[in-house]
Amino acid sequence: MRIWLLLLALLTPVGTASHLPLTGIAPGQVELYELAPAPALPAIKARSAILLDLDSGKTLFARDAHGAFPPASLTKVMTALTALDLLRLDQVVVVPASINQLPWDSTRMGVWAGERLTVRELMYGLFLNSGNDAAVTLSEAAMPRAAFVARMNAKAVALGMGDSHFANPIGLDDAGLYTSAADLAKAAIELRSRFPEVAAMATVPAMTLPATATHHVLKLYNLNELIRTYRGATGLKTGWTGRAGGCLIATANRDGRHLLAVVLGSPRVFEEAATVLDYGFAVSPA
Repeated sequence: MRIWLLLLALLTPVGTASHLPLTGIAPGQVELYELAPAPALPAIKARSAILLDLDSGKTLFARDAHGAFPPASLTKVMTALTALDLLRLDQVVVVPASINQLPWDSTRMGVWAGERLTVRELMYGLFLNSGNDAAVTLSEAAMPRAAFVARMNAKAVALGMGDSHFANPIGLDDAGLYTSAADLAKAAIELRSRFPEVAAMATVPAMTLPATATHHVLKLYNLNELIRTYRGATGLKTGWTGRAGGCLIATANRDGRHLLAVVLGSPRVFEEAATVLDYGFAVSPA
């Protein structure tokens, strides 16, 4: 629909500060101005999505935001939150032999059983490479896996994540693993608020952890394509499985505005997350 603004224009001399410099308009003549149309809602095929303005707390867009879906490796945001309640960033932990039981197609940061790394190094592997080996190491350094998963669920309850249940610290498909876009937004906000140093790790496109006396050199690469292609992208976490499809928590800053988008079950997750963020930057924050 075309929207018109009716403005009564007064003829005033050019340069008069209190009025627009209009010419050729008689006193009382009506001038019509067309307002820019509102941005079209994001045309995406994702099963679920939510877009938040982090400055105002306003939800700018939602599609089945409370529907329960498999989150794939977005689970690792909850893994990080739970581990950070129990472990210090400078704490050195041992990579367990159980990483050798991970599925062959697991995403990995590349650590070897028996190596020793700091929690900080493992967090880089968790957020850049989406390392299942990093997630297992962090969880088992904190407590036995079953107890850790129970603590993940208790933390979800504490954060008001009523759509969620976690079954493992990795994100592998499981009937007992589900959450919503709205709940994952809560988890991401908690990470940014309580552990900004860890959230900032997700902005790094690539890095090398040099070899030490306790681990070999590790070359890490951020799987989040938006970090390299989307202006203002700051994170946060990627995920994919055959059941979950493409999943992404995407954060971006532009012109003093801070947005967070969660997209679940997308066939083109980076493209669709960018579309959602573009919409958010185009609409008024008010």
